[in-house]
Amino acid sequence: MMSPAQIPNLITVIRIVLVVPTGWLLWHGAYGQALVLMAVASASDALDGWLARHFNWTSRFGAAMDPVADKLLIGTLFVVFWIQGHIPTWLAAVVIARDAVILLGAGSYRLLFERIDFAPTFVSKANTAMQIVMLLLLLLEVCDFGLLSRIAGVLVDPYCFWILALLGVSSGLDYVLTWGLRAWRNVYARPR
Repeated sequence: MMSPAQIPNLITVIRIVLVVPTGWLLWHGAYGQALVLMAVASASDALDGWLARHFNWTSRFGAAMDPVADKLLIGTLFVVFWIQGHIPTWLAAVVIARDAVILLGAGSYRLLFERIDFAPTFVSKANTAMQIVMLLLLLLEVCDFGLLSRIAGVLVDPYCFWILALLGVSSGLDYVLTWGLRAWRNVYARPR
């Protein structure tokens, strides 16, 4: 029997499972259904975070897998939208390069020094939130809901694109500087 403390982890796993149908629907142009799944995934992300914090149902699994679930969903949608020509190459490159640098840096730090505590910074949380908002607005735009889609389109390009690029670069630099400084301290803290 599952304990209530495992509910946030279950929600995270469900969010990971939603990546495949959401990406498949988007790939096949079923934008309305992809929008519904993306909205469900986004709401479940907020819910599992709230449950974990409010009831102290935190776990190492949840701390590690919650950002993985976000990155899988966001990354899948970004790549499909880029292939379809809805997202410019420069923005897709910023988003993917940021995540690649963070993953490589985290892996290197773990390999060379110590375990990593999964604690996203404020700017990183803002970046992820903006990615989700932009993707939801882009889905609204391609759904062709008349005026609502036109408004979403005006917000997406150029505003969301540029805000997301700025947040992506700043949060990437924030991680590089923060973890680079920790690595530097570890190197100089070792006995010679």
